[in-house]
Amino acid sequence: MGNGAATGQRKRILLSGVFGPFGVDDAYGRRENIMELFHNQVTREQGLASFRFHHRSFGLYFLAENVDADVTVLDFPTRERFERELRNGYDIVGISFIAPNFVKAREMARLVRLHAPGAVVVLGGHGAAIEGVERLIDCDHVITGEGVAWLRRFLGQDPAAPIVHPVLPSTERQSILGVPLTGVCSSLLVPGLGCVNGCRFCSTSHFFGKTYSSYLATGRAIFDNAVRIADERGTDSFFVMDENFLKDTRRARELLALMERENRFFRFQIFSSAEAIMAFGLDELVRLGVTFVWMGVETKSRDANFTKNAGVDPQWLVRELRDRGITVLASGILCMEHHTQENIQEDIDHLVDLEADFTQFMLLTPLPTTALYQEKKAAGLLREDLPYEEWHGQKLLNWEHPHFPGDAAERWITRAFRQEYAENSSSIYRVTETALRGYRHLAAVERRDACLEARFAQARERAEEYALILPEIGRHAVNDLERERVADLTRRMTVALGKPGLRARVIRHAVRLLAARWRWRVWWLGDAIQPKTIRTRYTAARGAQGVVQPLDCPLPQALEARRLPQAAAVGVR
Repeated sequence: MGNGAATGQRKRILLSGVFGPFGVDDAYGRRENIMELFHNQVTREQGLASFRFHHRSFGLYFLAENVDADVTVLDFPTRERFERELRNGYDIVGISFIAPNFVKAREMARLVRLHAPGAVVVLGGHGAAIEGVERLIDCDHVITGEGVAWLRRFLGQDPAAPIVHPVLPSTERQSILGVPLTGVCSSLLVPGLGCVNGCRFCSTSHFFGKTYSSYLATGRAIFDNAVRIADERGTDSFFVMDENFLKDTRRARELLALMERENRFFRFQIFSSAEAIMAFGLDELVRLGVTFVWMGVETKSRDANFTKNAGVDPQWLVRELRDRGITVLASGILCMEHHTQENIQEDIDHLVDLEADFTQFMLLTPLPTTALYQEKKAAGLLREDLPYEEWHGQKLLNWEHPHFPGDAAERWITRAFRQEYAENSSSIYRVTETALRGYRHLAAVERRDACLEARFAQARERAEEYALILPEIGRHAVNDLERERVADLTRRMTVALGKPGLRARVIRHAVRLLAARWRWRVWWLGDAIQPKTIRTRYTAARGAQGVVQPLDCPLPQALEARRLPQAAAVGVR
């Protein structure tokens, strides 16, 4: 196949994520590897109360937005839909995948050779870091690390041209307790790639060479893009895909100063390490508009923990963040080298006792490119007999741990999730309580400037919205403790916000009906949710024009394609 791209002719490019169905045991995947981040590894044992939504293959849209070519992005296709798309005739086919989807990527490459034999096959995503992947999958090129510059260079275009941030929703099909979340969801914001902390287990940090590459290097760049995206999508809320957003304190402070000066107060959901949070300041987070933070706690052990957590009391930090209305997701790692059958419960108890809104448990999983992978490989401890489909960190260890043979790791991680749910109640209950705590915190501030006044109004709106689902949380409570907590929180909500009006009572009734419908659906059909295929077209020299087409819907026909001003796939549900 070809090894390059001619510069005199615009190319037709297909960029695709792996095919579904997802989260099923078949020839291509495993049931634990579902296409839902939270229901997979955060709220997976919370049953009907689990948070349900899908995330797109965001990197593909950045590639498409930043090259001069006719590009089609195919997200969540079925195998058959991918085959049909190939017959449209493409010069280049890019496939993005993670290690557990290795077999799907291999099959897709085979299908390209069958249906589009003249096309160049390019592999990307974290799965491209698998050692010798170019020998295991029939392809022409493998991209590891940042891909925009590579693709531009391959097409004979300027690799150093400015990055254009696409306009995208952060999630698809959001629901809790079977109740769809209405309105416009948060927009995606990607300030940069990678992380300099370089934790030995972190695939993202190592994938980008333990460095940080900025797409939006200044507070001004973030602010201007936030304005553009917010004006187009109609929401001031952003999910920030950045491994450690607060690490660049200067950039975050510049962003805050601009919001205050321009009287434009965005809200952000971020990833950040404990040391970066402390360096920025908790009260400054409130002013910045941070409503959610994902923080790696990892382990209680001082010897096995990481520099990012040195000197920080995580229980204190979680409490202080929640008191300010900031939802906290604390992540931890099980079956680390120091864990035994006798001491692992101590780490589980430590993470549960944090009382974060969400807790992620993952098994220690050495993934290609990481220092952890190299260590286990050098020691001869990697399980070469275990197929990549099992490398998802939720069931089996992909390395030989002397204290967790067989299915021991699976039993411990399931036990951890169930204990966390039983002791701390559902995450939706905790998020609702955090919303009230944030509102009361700002209500107690005697003198609020324009920034805090805006945050106060946002906090009240947030608390009122979550209060609507409280009765349903009580009906689906995991135990008597959660029912008591919901009753107490309902009383506190009423004191703080007043009795619900007619509109709120009508919405609560609708919530009850929707939740009942979902309960019956799960009883009859199970809780699996397959994402709908999304097809997005970017035209060469488009001047920011494009078409979005939702496909393969369970309706008599696909919805009509919509023309959008910046080739952005916006809210296909």
